[in-house]
Amino acid sequence: MIMFILASPVVAQDKPVQGQQVERWDIFELTLQGPSAGNPFTEVPLTATFKQGDKTFTPDGFYDGNGTYKVRFMPSTEGTWTYETRSRHEALNGKKGSFVCTPAATGNHGPVRVRDQYHFAYEDGTPYFPFGTTIYEWPYNPKERQDQTIETLKNSPFNKARFLAIPPYKPKYVEGSLKLTQFPFEGTSKDNWDFSRFNTDYFKHLELCVERLRALGIEADFILLRPYDGNWGFDKMDMETNERFIRYVIARFGAYRNIWWSLANENSFMRHLSQEDWDTLFKVVEKHDPYQHLRSIHNADKLYDYSKPWVTHVSLQYYNAVKAFGVSPLLRDIYRKPIVHDEINYEGNVSRRWGQLTGEEMVDRFWIAYVGGAYATHGEATEEGWISNGGTLTGSSPKRIAFLKQVVEQGPAEGLNPLDQYYLMNAAGKYGEYYLYYFGKDTPKNWTFELPDDALKPGMKFKVDIIDAWNMTVTPLKQVFEVEEVNRYKFKDKKNTKIKLPNKPYIALRIQRVDAEKLNNTKETIKRNELTDEVEP
Repeated sequence: MIMFILASPVVAQDKPVQGQQVERWDIFELTLQGPSAGNPFTEVPLTATFKQGDKTFTPDGFYDGNGTYKVRFMPSTEGTWTYETRSRHEALNGKKGSFVCTPAATGNHGPVRVRDQYHFAYEDGTPYFPFGTTIYEWPYNPKERQDQTIETLKNSPFNKARFLAIPPYKPKYVEGSLKLTQFPFEGTSKDNWDFSRFNTDYFKHLELCVERLRALGIEADFILLRPYDGNWGFDKMDMETNERFIRYVIARFGAYRNIWWSLANENSFMRHLSQEDWDTLFKVVEKHDPYQHLRSIHNADKLYDYSKPWVTHVSLQYYNAVKAFGVSPLLRDIYRKPIVHDEINYEGNVSRRWGQLTGEEMVDRFWIAYVGGAYATHGEATEEGWISNGGTLTGSSPKRIAFLKQVVEQGPAEGLNPLDQYYLMNAAGKYGEYYLYYFGKDTPKNWTFELPDDALKPGMKFKVDIIDAWNMTVTPLKQVFEVEEVNRYKFKDKKNTKIKLPNKPYIALRIQRVDAEKLNNTKETIKRNELTDEVEP
């Protein structure tokens, strides 16, 4: 039988006090005692208004059981903040206080925001490049498996994890050693759920899961609703229950800086909800999340309209989009938002066709996504089931995804953008400075040095690295390439150079401009590595 481990409290207080200190983008928690009679989840509204200068935030409070009420707040700026509570119950109303927000500690960059329309950055401006993974049910596994998952993530490239806020129905969770004993609502089965009362111990455990990810610098892509049921009834909740559930989750989790909201996984399989219903739920999140965390929804057989203003980025399940060059740039043009391919099939050996990718195919799809100016999410489907249970990774793709992550992080700080996308299908970077060409499964023997003309001038010089995406090597070429104009569309190397390629799949070229100082450093690097030819990036 699985027993949940409860989270230790964040900054807490038994009553309003002055002079507390809270780190920027951490959590200030106000704890109050109030009525426990009746149904405090629905009958006792509570908010608190936090102010600093002209900045005002009003998060909802929540009932945490045993007559305890809490309000959580994530301060966005340093200095003194004041607060005052509002409730129709005297014990909770008009409670005033203040605290001091101190500088963020090392590694705390704040919540992730959309940056430059198609990319992301932390609130302090630090670039953030999503490299996600999928561990839907890891919070509902035994403690040993949860701990194993965290240890695996410590040594992985993944900085975003998708998981469910409500467990899916599976026979193993009903009987036997994996039987679940905690659920989102009070009750024990479909016959006696009380959808108006929440199980606070259940949510305290999920808070611990979010905190453990936060400690690793991993974003929690929190999936609020899902269709995988038929027995517990959580997939058929009416709109009133859905809204109440979402508001309670926001009140408890909104102050965590590493939260992303995913309205649902495969939302269109929840047939009783219309597109208008999903619009309504998006608006609930938008209205009640004072921090405006990232918001999206994961599709099944019907695409949600990601162009709607309350959607911050595209969370896509469309496998063909990462099988070929050119689709991600098209999606960027359609939606004018960041594109995250959150399900691209899984590396694995299960009987279902979506879990049979080779490591090579998974890595190839990742490269195609990033060279298209988009992002991707990993998954591994085996009998042990990383995508279901977490645990350990056994596939061959994660370390190669880590290699790609290095390449991306060493590229333009603003992220990779498609270059000359209407004629070049496989190039991304920054005009005049950085070019990344990826050849995928093609095996060219050579490549003629030509670049699209934007931001180029005759005489500019470039260095070239040959990257083997599968073998994870970077081979710098000794030659420095000087460009001249061919026509209004392209420049070429003055010596008409053709670069010899390894004649095998999964090869990329990284082309970077060098000025005089960089050129000298490049020559020294080449001289030091002449005997090895292959160096790590």
